[in-house]
Amino acid sequence: MAGSNSAPELRGIIPNSFAHIFSHIAKAKDDEKFLVCVTYLEIYNEEVRDLLGNNPHQSLEVKERPDIGVFVKDLTGYVVHNADELEKIMAVGNKYRHIEATAMNIESSRSHAIFSITVESIKKGADGKTHVNMGKLHLVDLAGSEGQSKTQATGTRLKEATKINQSLSVLGNVISALVDGKSTHIPYRNSKLTRLLQDSLGGNSKTVMIATIGPAESNYVETISTLRYANRAKNIENKTHVNSEPGDALLTRFQQEIDQLKKQLEEAANGYVVHNADELEKIMAVGNKYRHIGATAMNIESSRSHAIFSITVESIKKGADGKTHVNMGKLHLVDLAVRLNFYLIKLHSLN
Repeated sequence: MAGSNSAPELRGIIPNSFAHIFSHIAKAKDDEKFLVCVTYLEIYNEEVRDLLGNNPHQSLEVKERPDIGVFVKDLTGYVVHNADELEKIMAVGNKYRHIEATAMNIESSRSHAIFSITVESIKKGADGKTHVNMGKLHLVDLAGSEGQSKTQATGTRLKEATKINQSLSVLGNVISALVDGKSTHIPYRNSKLTRLLQDSLGGNSKTVMIATIGPAESNYVETISTLRYANRAKNIENKTHVNSEPGDALLTRFQQEIDQLKKQLEEAANGYVVHNADELEKIMAVGNKYRHIGATAMNIESSRSHAIFSITVESIKKGADGKTHVNMGKLHLVDLAVRLNFYLIKLHSLN
């Protein structure tokens, strides 16, 4: 799956998938912005663990909400800006995966792993409104089904193998129910693996299974079983559509936070937000009505106060570093009352 970095033609599916995502983003029009976020978890002995968190051995809860579906509470996510960052994050998570030796494999995966990439895009449509689309790519590494007679697993290794086989059995039952098309109940909840992959199997998605098999005669039974397993997954049929305006989109949440912060700034400044020069002139005219204007011998409309009309302009944009930057400038229009010479002006109060 990973291949070799020694030559471009030897790179595997995983790095090519990373490169394809950012190649597509690079070709997009300037008015379309993207956000790419990644998470990495493993399911070890039916416990969900965060491979990118501060404590990769802590068990996390699987939750479900009507608006966003199934999710893992407190799962760590990172925003990435290129394919290299994706590869580095995967390498960090791989260090914490449960890998142990058995009689069949010196580096046997003792857990299932799910590396999830979420891509969100935002752009203004023909209707003048901003629209958000979101897609997810789940790269799933399934631990292989094990027979105790060949792996010679005992103790902890045997417990791990039992959990692996149970979850794979549930996954097989889910796939069979989806392919059958007549089942009224899909047993997603019977395993953490199938519950987390619910949308990837029977939802708005396309599913591809890549099976690893060997040519040895001693593995004939496992090879046939694996091929049948993969063939069932191949027969899953889903009708896909663009995932538009998703409730859990980060871009939507960020925009809402920005709008809320702008509102707070407006309230804190106790000012008015204007959209054109005409509005500025109208606001100045309103304020001028309440200025202190009095008559003197030199000027029938003499300013009796100083006045400051302040305009604050803020801008927000994404920089070359991929981060959002805010700039602010102020323009103060100051009207100073003219200095008065007492000897030349007869003030009304003194006659």
